[in-house]
Amino acid sequence: MNPRVFIIILNWNNWLDTFECLESLKSNDYPNYEVVIVDNGSDEKPQSLSTDIKIIYNKENLGFSGGNNVGIKYALEHGADYVLLLNNDTIVSNNFLSELVKIAGSNKEIGMIGSKIYFYDQKDRIWFAGGKVNWLYNKGEMRGYNETDKGQYDLPEIQETDYLTGCCLLVKKNVIEKIGLLSEEYFLYYEDTDWSFSAQKAGFKTVFVPGSKIWHKGSQSSIAKSESYIYYHIRNGLIFAKKYAPWYINPIIHLDIIWRIIKQFIKLFIPSKRIWVKPTLLGIKDFYLNKKGKYENWN
Repeated sequence: MNPRVFIIILNWNNWLDTFECLESLKSNDYPNYEVVIVDNGSDEKPQSLSTDIKIIYNKENLGFSGGNNVGIKYALEHGADYVLLLNNDTIVSNNFLSELVKIAGSNKEIGMIGSKIYFYDQKDRIWFAGGKVNWLYNKGEMRGYNETDKGQYDLPEIQETDYLTGCCLLVKKNVIEKIGLLSEEYFLYYEDTDWSFSAQKAGFKTVFVPGSKIWHKGSQSSIAKSESYIYYHIRNGLIFAKKYAPWYINPIIHLDIIWRIIKQFIKLFIPSKRIWVKPTLLGIKDFYLNKKGKYENWN
């Protein structure tokens, strides 16, 4: 019997993309799944939607982790064997889910599974083909990013990876029961990387499956290089490093923070770079003040 998969799609003021994602799921060849949409406090409700799709309306924006956790809890309470996090600004291939479930069921040690992800508007250009954490620069790096796909990441069929992106992430029920839900200390960015490391720490493998393919539009619910984007990446990268970086890396991280602060004062004299100054310094300050979750001045 095919395991029951609950597909969690988080929506925030972007129903058009959500509808396109749902349309692409109709050609999905995996037979045993249910879709749950979690609306994260959007300004408007959809005019019409299929009655066989569960919609949960949050009263406010709970962030990526908080919003998805609402859907994950619902899935576990209603008999999920697997939970799939899927960004609403994606479209999927017809066998993307069956490929993930096939690999998930091949080994008990595999706990989290992710797809090969392409750019939506350039179908053969890679967005994600596995993740690598660069501790020297304190950030996650997406393997293959912006490369034309020539099959360079297609073998082997199963590839262990440092982390998986929450853009498309299949997780086994027993993994969630052991490590818990997504950490809500981040609000936005790094929560999927944290979840991946938490799973590995508990003895599970995180694997990239090149045979499962989807296409991603990019940051539709946040503006890249906006103040909030910069703030959350700076602060949350430091939170993540504090939790998981090797012991010998931590002194380097603090030296890097000093260098980052110096660079911000240099950027004050470069008009195109000034947007980085305030959110970077705020992110560093709030990291040291142990402030987590949502920064209330930004949505």
